[in-house]
Formats: sequence, structure tokens, C-alpha cells
Amino acid sequence: MRKLIERVVAMTIVTAFAASAAIAEVKIRVQSVIPAKADEVHMLNEFAKDVSDLTNGEVVIEVLPAGAVVGVRETLDAVDKGLVEGGFAWTHYWSGKHPAAMLFGSPVAGAGVGIDNIAFMSWFLYGGGKELYDELWDEMGVNVKGFMLQPVGPEALGWFKEPINSMEDFRKYRFRTPPGIPGQTYKDIGVASVAMGGGDILPALEKGTIDAAEWCCPKPDSVFGFQKVLKHYYLQGLHQVVVNADIYINGDVYDSLTDHQKKAIEVAANASLTKALAYRIYENGKALKDLTENHGVQLHDTPTDYFSAYMNAAKASLEKNAQDNAFFKRVWDSQKAFAEIAVPFWAGAQTSNANLGKAFADSMMMK
Repeated sequence: MRKLIERVVAMTIVTAFAASAAIAEVKIRVQSVIPAKADEVHMLNEFAKDVSDLTNGEVVIEVLPAGAVVGVRETLDAVDKGLVEGGFAWTHYWSGKHPAAMLFGSPVAGAGVGIDNIAFMSWFLYGGGKELYDELWDEMGVNVKGFMLQPVGPEALGWFKEPINSMEDFRKYRFRTPPGIPGQTYKDIGVASVAMGGGDILPALEKGTIDAAEWCCPKPDSVFGFQKVLKHYYLQGLHQVVVNADIYINGDVYDSLTDHQKKAIEVAANASLTKALAYRIYENGKALKDLTENHGVQLHDTPTDYFSAYMNAAKASLEKNAQDNAFFKRVWDSQKAFAEIAVPFWAGAQTSNANLGKAFADSMMMK
């Protein structure tokens, strides 16, 4: 009888060990659309570490650089087909699959209703945005589970060879823009918009393929080295007041995870929203100081006629897409309904702080 009990105990231990081993190594390779040196990848690796820690090492996310498995433009399709378990990009990159992708990755001009990145997170987490985001993948027809990770905006208008004092000056330049509606809106106001990936911008500037550009914000822009070619920088833009970078996991891979592992990814993703926003503010501040003090970059205010021209074109584009696509309309209607409640409070409360901050920044420049 004793031997039988010992045998049962041994078998139980072996079974438990085998079961634990079976879930110990869920490896998710995530191909990024940008080079490994980018700040977004730094924050993505922090997210990966949080997931690993929260699952006691059961889920391991390996970040791959752009082009490691497939080309940048094929990233989402590769995740859908299972060629790679995960991808990392801005969801507006996939606007060609569905126009509503823009409303999640980069709602042009703050969705036309003054939503900034902090207000957007409020809409996403508590205003019905996440539920619509989960529907997006079915609308696209891809086998993907997405998680929003990194608020990036507000993005700068961009870099120029010479100061621009009006839209007439702006229209003289071949200007790198993001894909989708934000870039198309520039074309609608007469700017020669050229979409290209981040790693292609500096070579294009050096060759003269383009002669002005936007990418993101002071830190990412300086990492790409735009200050080597262009010296006139404009912070205030409308094209990407809100920008969010996301992780995409193949649906079958995600469904194979335990409930605990799924919850760990969700918790780590929500933490990443705050961590990325906090990281960006400080890093961009340090980068802007370095650009202006050590690299001869001159900071300018954006011409006032840009704002009315771009906002009017953005609203027209949003309205057209809402007329043409039912899901786009549902998402935009949700954002507008949220804005009616939240923006009067948030914009009003932030005005005094923005004015105070601008006064402080101006005083620093006078020293």
C-alpha cells in the first residue's frame, strides 16, 4: 500500500511538472515597423518585461526589428497569417484595410473635436473606445488581438530648410507625412505630401527626394538625425495631436493563452499607456533642450493660417468617411459624444496651465 501511495505521489509530481512545463514557454515574436534604436522599441521592451514578470516567465515577448521576418508594410498581414506571432505599429498604418483604423492610431486633428492623448485614453478605457477597437479587427477581416500601448502625441508640425511664415511658404515644400487621412489632408490643402517609413526620411532629405518632414517629436526626431539636415523646427501641428502605437497578437496564439496570461498582458498594456506618456514628456523635453542649445535648431511658432486650413480639410475628410463607411461613423460618433462631455472640462481646465507653461518657456528663452 505504501509503495502504491509513493507511486501515485510521484506520478502526480511528474504530471504537475509536465503541466507547468507545457505553459512555461509561450514565446511571442513581435516584429516592429521601426528600427531597434527607437524610443518606441525601448518602451515595448519594458512592456515585454512586465508581461514576463506578471506571468512568472510563462509568456516571453521577443522584439524583432523592422524587416526581420517580412517587410514593414506586410507586418499586420504576417501576424494575421501566423508568419510571426506579433507585430508593433501605429494602427493608422492599416488605413488601407479600413478607414476607421485612423480613428484609433491617429484621429486626425484630435478627431476634429479637440481630443488630446490624455482625453483619448479616457475615451478608450471608459468611453467605449476599447470595445470598438476590439471590433476593428473583425471589420478588417484579420485574425488579430490588439492592445494599445503607447500614447505618442502631440506630434510636431515638422522640420524645414527655411522659416515658413504662411501656408504659401508651406506649399513650396515636398513634405514627408504619415499615411492615411492625416497625410491626405495635407494634399487637400495643397501641400506636396509624401508618405514614407521613418528610417527612409533622413536619406530622402539628404538626396533631395523630399525637402521637409515630420516624424514625431523632439526625441524620436533627433534619434533619426533630422537636425543634421534641417534647422527650423515647428512644434504645433494638428495632423497627429493624438497618436498611439499598438501591439498585435495573432488570434490563435492569443486564444491559446490562459486567462491569467491574457489578464497579465491587459494589465501590462494599461500600465504601458501611463509609462509611455510619462517617459515621452521628459525625454522630449531633454531632446528639445539639446537640439536648440547644441545643434543650432531654431524653434518657431506655426503660422496661424495653417490651423484653419488644416482643421477645415480634416473635418471634411472625417465627414466624408463617416458617410461612406458605417463602422467609421460609429467610432467617430462615439468620439464626438465623448468630446461633448469631456472636452469642455478638460480643455477649459488645461488652458490656464498651458498659458502658465508657455509663459515659463518664453522666460527660459530670454535668459
